[in-house]
This record gives sequence, C-alpha cells and structure tokens, in this order.
Amino acid sequence: MKPLFRRLLGVATIAAVLYSCASVGRIEGGPIDEAPPRFIGGTPTPDALHVGKKKIVIEFDEFIKLDKPNEKIVISPPQVQQPEIKASGKKVVITLQDTLKANTTYTIDFGDAIQDNNEGNPLENFSYTFSTGAELDTMAVSGTLLNAYNLEPVKGMMVGLHSNLEDSAFLKLPFERVGRTDSRGRFSIRGISPGKYHIYGLQDADQNFAFSQPTEIIAFHDSIIIPSMEERMHQDTVWIDSLTIDTIMDHKYTHFLPDDILLRSFKELNFSQRLAKSERLTPQKFSLYFTAPADTLPLLKGLNFDERDAFIIEQTTGRNDTLHYWIKDSLVYKQDTLKMSVTYLYADSLKQLVPRTDTLKLVSKLKPKTEKEKEKEREEKEKEKEKRKKKGEPEKPDTEFLQVDVYAPSAMDVYDYISLTFTEPLASVDTAAIHLKQKVDTLWQDLSFEFVHDSLDIKRYNVFAEWQPGESYAFEVDSTAMNGLYGLFTDKIKKEFKAKKLEEYGQIFFNVHGADSLAFVELLDAQDKVLRTVPLVDGKADFYFLNPGKYGARLINDTNGNGVWDTGNYADKRQPEMVYYYPQVLDLKANFDLTQDWNVQEKPLDKQKPEEMKKQKPDEDKKNKNKNNQNSQNSRNNSSNNRNGNRNSGRSYSY
Repeated sequence: MKPLFRRLLGVATIAAVLYSCASVGRIEGGPIDEAPPRFIGGTPTPDALHVGKKKIVIEFDEFIKLDKPNEKIVISPPQVQQPEIKASGKKVVITLQDTLKANTTYTIDFGDAIQDNNEGNPLENFSYTFSTGAELDTMAVSGTLLNAYNLEPVKGMMVGLHSNLEDSAFLKLPFERVGRTDSRGRFSIRGISPGKYHIYGLQDADQNFAFSQPTEIIAFHDSIIIPSMEERMHQDTVWIDSLTIDTIMDHKYTHFLPDDILLRSFKELNFSQRLAKSERLTPQKFSLYFTAPADTLPLLKGLNFDERDAFIIEQTTGRNDTLHYWIKDSLVYKQDTLKMSVTYLYADSLKQLVPRTDTLKLVSKLKPKTEKEKEKEREEKEKEKEKRKKKGEPEKPDTEFLQVDVYAPSAMDVYDYISLTFTEPLASVDTAAIHLKQKVDTLWQDLSFEFVHDSLDIKRYNVFAEWQPGESYAFEVDSTAMNGLYGLFTDKIKKEFKAKKLEEYGQIFFNVHGADSLAFVELLDAQDKVLRTVPLVDGKADFYFLNPGKYGARLINDTNGNGVWDTGNYADKRQPEMVYYYPQVLDLKANFDLTQDWNVQEKPLDKQKPEEMKKQKPDEDKKNKNKNNQNSQNSRNNSSNNRNGNRNSGRSYSY
C-alpha cells in the first residue's frame, strides 16, 4: 500500500505542478469588491467619557490604507502640533501631540480617507468622537463654501467656529471647532456645544488656525450661528420583489441645524505697495514691477543719463503696477549699466502710503555682440548664400523688417476690427500707405476707415470700419509704411477677408429679475471664459451677433458702479459683490434668437452654476470614471486570458 500511495502522491504532485504552470491567470475573472471597510471597534470606545490618553486605535474588518491623511483628516479642536496618523494592518493609529484639553469633546473627521487596501473603496463620512470630561457635545452645523467670483465649489478649505464673538477673534485666536470642505464645497462641523458662534472659512497658509496673513483666502458669515436640533422621520421600505412592497417602517432620527450655511470665499486686495522687482532683459527696455496698483507713475531720475523725454512707457495692465520703459536714445541703451533713482508711494507698517526712493543699477542681460561674433555671423550668411546658389535657389533678401502680427481673419465678424501688433513701439506711421478696399461687383473700391492707437497696448494699432454682411474686403499696407522705434521698417502687408452674413449669427436676450439696479451681465463660453459684457438696462441684457455654440451667463451686482467685480474686506465687514449664474448652458443655433427669463434669486447659489461649466468636479464622479476604466481593463484582460487559454489548449510543458 505504501508504494501505491507514494505513486499516487507523486502523480498528484506532478498534476498540481502542471496546473500551476499552465494557469497564467483567472480566465473567467470575478466580481470587483466594492464594499468599503467596516468599523469593528476602537480604543477609547466611540463616545467615551473621561478619556485621558492621547493614543487612539480604530479597528476595521479588513486591511486598510489612508488616502492623503494630513489633507483629509480633520481633528477638533484643531491641533497646533501635527498629530501622528498612520495605517497599521486593519487599524488606524492616531497619536495626538498637543496636551488634551479638559472637559472637551474631541472629534476626528476622516472624510473618505479610510480605504480598503486592495480596491481603494472609501469609507465615506466616517468620524470618531470622545470626551475628556463628563459630557459629550453632539451639536453639528453644515453648509457649502463657494468661490465668490465664479461660484465654484472650494475643496479642502478649512471652516471654523468662534464662540468669542469679537471681530478680532478671527485674527488672533485659533478656531475652537473645525471642518473641511469636500469636492462639492460641502462642510460639516461636529462636536459643538450649545451657544452662539461666528463661522469663517480660511485657507490657512501658516497653519495657525487664524487669519494672520493678508494673502490668505477667507470667508465670513454676516449672521451669528446658533446650533440646534430637531427630531425628524424617515421611511424604510422592505420589498418582497421589485414590484411588491412588504413593509414601510417609520424611523425617528435627530437632525442638526443650521444645515444650509453659505460662505463665499475671496482674497482681499493687497495694499502692501512696494517695488517687487526690476529687470533689464534687453538693452533697449527695462521693467518695474510693483505689488499693487497706484494712481500715479513713479518718478525716475537718471544718475548716469538724462531721463528727460528718454522713454516710451508701456503700462501692460493699465494700473501702473507693471511698467515697461522703452529707451529712445541709442546713446542711453548702449550703456552697459543704467543708474537711476525711483521715487514711488510705499506702504509703511501702518499701511499708510508714503514717498520712498530706491536707487537701481540695471545691467542688460542680453549683452551686445562683439566684433568677432558679428564677423562670424557675416561668414555664416555668406556660406548660406553659396549653398543656395549651388542648389539654384533664389537668394533671400538681406533686409530685416519690423515684425508685425496682423489679426484679420478670413471670416470677419461684422462687429470685429483689424489689429496690428508690433514687437516694439512705433516711431512713425505713414497712414497714406494704408489701404482698405471693398469689392463691388468685380472692382475694388477704397473704403474709409479709422486707424487708432490701442488704449491698452502701445505696440498695437486697430483699424475700424463698417463691414457689410457677406461682402469681400482687402487690407493692404505698403512697404516701409511703419517705422519701429529702433529703425526697422515693416514689409508689405496684404490680407483678404469676407464679412460674415447675418444669418450666420444668433442672438440671446435675457429678461432679468431680482438683480440690483446697478449690475452687468457677462456672456461666457462653455469653459467659463468671459466673451462679452453688457450693462443691465431696465432689466434687460441683450447679446447680438453671436456665433453658433454653447453659452453661459453670469450677473454681477455692481454695488459701487465701477464696471468690475470687487472683492470683500474683513476689516470693513464688506462681502464681495454678489455673483449669480444663469442655471443652464444655452445651445445657440445660427439664425435663431433665444429670449430667456432669468430670476437670479430663484435658485440657491450652490445650485446655480451648471455642472458642465464647473472645473471642480465631485470626487465620486472621478472615482466612478476610474472604476469604469478599471472594469473595461479587467474585461480586456479577461478576453485576452480567454484567447491565450484557447491558443494554449493541447500544448505540452516540460519542467
């Protein structure tokens, strides 16, 4: 019997080896685990009282991992010293570094940081609570935080409470209870004791849980928050099958209020006026960069050159905070180093603007070419000429022209205009050498036009004319018509185009209700980019000559009537100007007019912006997309395994 048993065991062993070698994967695949980890228990126990230890151990039914724990896990009251948070097998271990506060409820909000180790299924909205005293605070408040300008949900921003109702508490004291916004901008703050609170949002740059840096993004609520609770009822339905109800059971539960707090985040204007940077990238131009706009230009005094009528000043933003100085005189810009004093308004420690003078030494980063380098360039040009001559190619002219970018699309919108943008300011323009013609039958006829220097860019000129829908035009500029500041002339220019027909356009008309008397409406593309702006007049905002496509709209209550959206200020208790979105993306067809009634107050702010225009997408949408991609990949892998299995049938293996 023993020899027989050994032979059978040997056969079984060989069969097992052959099977293991031939089995390259699970052919039929299997269901993906979609269940999150399940909480089993912890130390201290949930809702425990009189806790004195700073180590918390929480156990689950499977191996887990933590996703971005320092970002997603929020502890109240907030911890000055970063706690140690780690996953260990089936446990989460948290070691607090701060001293435990007496008679205080501690809440650890994990969000969706806890995931199973294999598939990454998150345990949503999991929190853990205990108290160092004899009572457990159970109140909670919740709401939504949006970007005040574009109503985007703000993810990962801290939201905190102060029972100290003084305005200075936000500036000097750490929050008492905190929460953090999720991908939908939603937040919840738990473990609150009864009382009155101010609520704030804070992008805490220095991690001190207070608004201590002027560059931090903030939000504040105008009203006092009073937490409360009420009993509510919800129904659970038990089904016999998909069509037949077995039992409907009523369940009472405690609901915490307020649950609809809306915060609008913003960044205050930085009034810390100072000279941030100066540079001279080329010999002919130097630039000054200030941290904030100013009402006046700085005063320059040349220390090794005469500054009088020495520059053409380019203001790229129109606010005097970014200034480019184009130097006219070659004797000045050929100097290796320019020395000057700059007097400007500077914000002192009390944020008062006072005159300040800095001395600058600006060295060109682009060094002039040496005679040896110039000689080498001439030799290379001669070699290039010889090569082209041997190939029978025509010679390139040696003339160097002033570069110009001409905007004149072949299909010109009836409201549009021609633009010429140069690489440097112009010294002179011969307008007689500029021609605009319209094709009438088969002949070209001269057309009157305006040639205007652009108000925002000194290097740009615009050509305005009345385009007739469907008609053909030609724009021509003779050679040398325009002379650059540094001696170069333009080459010949010719552009032909046709104005669009009226039936190629559509119109959108908004009848607006609920807005302030001073307001303007911005027409947006599907990516939230502003295309046009019109003032609201008698409750109407009309947009003509629109190309077919998808459009959104945003209304700004222009409180101060300056024509732009203005941010808020905490010291002045001034909220940002109100912004509203039209709640749909409009699909405009050619030769169609859309008239839309728009009540800006009809929907809550967090429900106004269309989902397809939001850049901040909910995390669950991303997870579903990734899961679908993974399912598709698994399906492809299974199909591949099946094909391999079929091909491998009948093969023999040797070991």
